[in-house]
Amino acid sequence: QDKGKDETIKVETTLVSVPVIVSDRNGRYVPNLTAADFAVFQDGDQQTVEFFAATEEPLNIALLIDTSQSTRGVLGDIKDSAISFIRLLTPSDKAMIVSFNRKVEILSGLTSDQDQLKKAIRSAEIPDGEFGTALRDAAYETIFRSFSGIKGRKAIILLTDGKDAGSRISGRDLLYRLQETDTMIYPIMFKTDERRVIMRQILRRGDVFGGGFPRGGRNGGGRFPDGGRRNGGGFPGGAGDARRRDRVERQNREAGEFLESLADTTAGRYYESNDGKLKKLFASIVEELRYQYRLGFYPPDETDAKRLHEIRVRLTKADAVVRSRTSYRIESK
Repeated sequence: QDKGKDETIKVETTLVSVPVIVSDRNGRYVPNLTAADFAVFQDGDQQTVEFFAATEEPLNIALLIDTSQSTRGVLGDIKDSAISFIRLLTPSDKAMIVSFNRKVEILSGLTSDQDQLKKAIRSAEIPDGEFGTALRDAAYETIFRSFSGIKGRKAIILLTDGKDAGSRISGRDLLYRLQETDTMIYPIMFKTDERRVIMRQILRRGDVFGGGFPRGGRNGGGRFPDGGRRNGGGFPGGAGDARRRDRVERQNREAGEFLESLADTTAGRYYESNDGKLKKLFASIVEELRYQYRLGFYPPDETDAKRLHEIRVRLTKADAVVRSRTSYRIESK
């Protein structure tokens, strides 16, 4: 009896869970594989697959919605698409809704009640006069608090422009902690700053009604001499506009790279969207999660809890593409 209890404790504390997506060379998911079709390696040494789950497990999904000021132009479309996403879930699936701006707010806890989830999505609003984007905190708190103790298939769908402002946890620390989790992250980056830059340019230029203020004022007047180039900027094509464009492009590139690293670390997938219309994209994510395999193995007794360990998953038979976690770290106590 005592030995049996010890073994139960081991299952709860040291089993390394590895979500795996398998597709053929044309991108179609490969179903009906068994544990015997997989080989799992830690640091180059093959491990025994002690746990295997195929496609029948329910989903646990957290939908994280960026409600910072920069999303104002696309939030309505995002909410409509998110409601469509909820309709893709089965009665056995569960979801939760989290919004984040300067602070992180759980709008609905994990539930299978679709009416409650839709109501939570509709309630997501951008606060007036508040600035900040606690993106990293939202991901961290969802995984290590809300999903703590939840078994099975877990995924975060992160809807954001990727620009964090005000999180307590750093990007480096978040990526470090994600090496301890089997929750997959699917970031969807929508680019919003370009629209705001273009609108500011239009308003400065006076083209709102199709007119234009040539030479800095109406009818060529001199209200803004030298084409309105105040503070070194002015009309499109000026030095200020070039600097703004470069800054926006750099910020988008850095944000995209970080979001992609979240996906890579957790075996998720990174997407970009130019608007908030995401219905087809959501459908493809749910389909992928339903075709997910989960493998589990016990690391060798001498495994160093502080070190990052390499994971490699291979198929023993089929010629296919395998996507999985590539590393793990034993969870901090």
